[in-house]
Amino acid sequence: MASTEIYRYLLVDSHEYALDPEGYLVDMTEWSPEVAEALAREEGITLTEEHWEILGVLRDFYLRYEMAPAMRPLVKAVGKALGGDKGRSIHLMRLFPGSPAKVAARLAGLPKPTHCL
Repeated sequence: MASTEIYRYLLVDSHEYALDPEGYLVDMTEWSPEVAEALAREEGITLTEEHWEILGVLRDFYLRYEMAPAMRPLVKAVGKALGGDKGRSIHLMRLFPGSPAKVAARLAGLPKPTHCL
């Protein structure tokens, strides 16, 4: 098993969480809602119920397929789980500006999605 390079640490409630050079948790088992909130603050995002719904879909997807989805599979999974209005690229881009699949996976404590630049 290849080791992941630790780039920096995220401090949450007096505990340090190792992050890789792109800001993803090195040990995804250390994820918690508090870690998600801290990572979201770094992105300039205040997590709302809509964000938490998407993070839940992402974490469920990962448990099922053992990978974080790229944008197209994410849109499809969100649409299936939460309905067509929420399963749209524009909705995800509004919630997670920039690269929604990457940002949401990072906040959900998952590895970087495959095929995301």
